[in-house]
Amino acid sequence: MSGDPVFLAIDAGTGSVRAIAFDEGGRAVARAAREWTHAATPGHPGGADFDTTGGWQLISSAVREVVGLLRGRPVAAVGVSSMREGFVLYDEHGDEIFACPNTDGRARDQAEQLTRRGLADRIYELAGDWVSITAPARLLWLQQERPEVFAAARHLGMLSDWVVYRLTGEFTTDPTCGSSSALFDLAARDWSGELAAAVDLPARILPQALEPGSTAGAITAAAAEATGLPAGTPVLVGGGDTQLALHGIGATAGTPTVVAGTFWQTTYISDAPTIDPGRRIRTGCYVTPGTWMVEGISFLSGLSMRWFRDAFCPDATAEGGNAYDAMERWASAAPRGSNGLVAVLSNIMQADAWHHAAPAFVGFDINAPERFDRGTFVRAIEEAAAYVARGHLDILDEVTGGRARASGELVLTGGSSAGVLWPRIIAETTGLSVRPSTAPEATSYGAARLAAASVGAELPPAGRSDRIVVPEPAAIDEYDAAFERWRRVYLAQLAATEASGIAPLFTPPGGLAYRTDPTTTRAKDTIYG
Repeated sequence: MSGDPVFLAIDAGTGSVRAIAFDEGGRAVARAAREWTHAATPGHPGGADFDTTGGWQLISSAVREVVGLLRGRPVAAVGVSSMREGFVLYDEHGDEIFACPNTDGRARDQAEQLTRRGLADRIYELAGDWVSITAPARLLWLQQERPEVFAAARHLGMLSDWVVYRLTGEFTTDPTCGSSSALFDLAARDWSGELAAAVDLPARILPQALEPGSTAGAITAAAAEATGLPAGTPVLVGGGDTQLALHGIGATAGTPTVVAGTFWQTTYISDAPTIDPGRRIRTGCYVTPGTWMVEGISFLSGLSMRWFRDAFCPDATAEGGNAYDAMERWASAAPRGSNGLVAVLSNIMQADAWHHAAPAFVGFDINAPERFDRGTFVRAIEEAAAYVARGHLDILDEVTGGRARASGELVLTGGSSAGVLWPRIIAETTGLSVRPSTAPEATSYGAARLAAASVGAELPPAGRSDRIVVPEPAAIDEYDAAFERWRRVYLAQLAATEASGIAPLFTPPGGLAYRTDPTTTRAKDTIYG
């Protein structure tokens, strides 16, 4: 082999797998991607299966393509990341017998059983997440619906762990992805024997938890044949996508970050396993030992913009350049508050009762098309995402004793950070200065940074920018009023959704029922059913 070494990242995301090689300067020198979908589980509405055979073929193909593009340049180490929550079960031979992605919602009845039994409360207290789309309810589903599969299980791992297993033959996990199972004791950064026992899961099934940056093993002969990577190449334990994205941009404790992709995560890195007593947001382990990540999740904020682009803006590229740039130019002509137009999309997170209204646009005047053109609707979509981010930031500030807002700054990363208008709306809505960090492959880069560190190299944080968007005081006042209007409209639409039976944007498995309240969208302690 010839040339300087590179560090390979494999990211098994919700919609695709990416393999990217970064050089010692942090530049991407070769990349390949393969899209995948997750088949519905027959007979179980909301269920989704992960195809381990087909998935491994796609991963192998992407890695082999990157290896070919490197033309003999050596791969010093491999880092792995994946979507969170999804997991894999293996039998005594190491063969996969069950696998699901993060989007799997088959265990609705079982999540509600855990809620009624009071176990959901204990899981949230120890593991920092509710039972809606995490492992406890899915494991209970297996016991009740496929007992033969559950009985045959000898190993469990998250999806990043599965990639590592396919590469090395070793069963491991790491705290960032492992804690998304809701089977972790956050304070210990390890599996909880109590929670495993609560769902009748034998402790022997759970793999060793190693801190991020630890070497899990090396490329086996079989993996070398499949991927083109040399046998013996070191492979690190996997990691959760959001945490590795924060690591990729060098996020630090004290400054909140919004990771703005298909979903938006408003995050804060804490030096303690902070649990929200209101059971609104969730907590997971962060990359550095002794640190945790608290986050509020916004449903489909980035996808909402793509939907509007595809449905209503086919001519956006006619002006030349990126369609989103054109849409933001149109939106810039609309005033703050979008002339009273309110986009009802994602709700502020309430982990134990995360109810969303049916998507809607409320408050437009069909007699005033000049005030309610496409640009006004685009601005309303961007404002709706900013309102949810503000709501999550308020909760983060509350549970951290005022530390989340103390710096006066917020970092914005992900695809939505590339715009001009969206960062300004977020600054004016939250009242914080916004520093965009344009790192389009932040998760992969975070994995590569860990891989480099494992062999004594250091990659610089990605996407550092000197650009800071400072909110104007008058704009903050305007958005304070607009935010309260959005809350009132959302609450009314939530009630209308419940009364009409129209499909909401999302309803959580195992969620508490809600009743409308004049001051809040918080859930009441009334169990579904």
